[in-house]
Amino acid sequence: MEPCDVGADLIVGSLIKNLGGGIAPTGGYIAGRKDLVELCSYRLTTVGTGKEVGCTLDMNRSLFMGLFYAPEVVKNAVKTATFASAFLELLGFEAFPRYNEYRTDIITAVKLGSPEALIAFCEGIQSGSPVDSFVTPEPWDMPGYDSQVIMAAGAFTMGASIELSADAPLRDPFAVWLQGGLTYDTGRMGIILAAQRMLEKGIITLE
Repeated sequence: MEPCDVGADLIVGSLIKNLGGGIAPTGGYIAGRKDLVELCSYRLTTVGTGKEVGCTLDMNRSLFMGLFYAPEVVKNAVKTATFASAFLELLGFEAFPRYNEYRTDIITAVKLGSPEALIAFCEGIQSGSPVDSFVTPEPWDMPGYDSQVIMAAGAFTMGASIELSADAPLRDPFAVWLQGGLTYDTGRMGIILAAQRMLEKGIITLE
């Protein structure tokens, strides 16, 4: 069910998330009651002209391509998440949801159990990124958090959580939130590299 199905009058969303298919470089959407959407369009442009006019910044092609590719990309992200849950469970970690549980989004939480494992995992995810794969993420203070936070996200579009990324606060139980994957092949490789980094640092062993 969608928010409007359970009483929301107006909803907004980002096109650099799932719906943009990893192609839309920016933008968002507004949906809901027709009269409220119209009022929003007046605020965006001018009363009386609303959504009939406005600057597109020559991005309509990218926005529509993103919408077109979104089902395939989201499928790849869910497939990557399912693989991650199954693979990391085999390595002895708890994943939520499990690989065989019903999913409602693309996020998988993995309880890694130690700051060393958490940092190594994020380093591996970053090394498998299409952008800035040479960068080594480090925990740091961030506004709004009472613990240091580490983030791995070598994305084509900054903040596009439909692309493979991982982030977590450094606090017990040292769980990381993993999401995204534009393609299953590259998403799976990122997960394998995360495990490889933990193996190299002696956090996990293969029997």
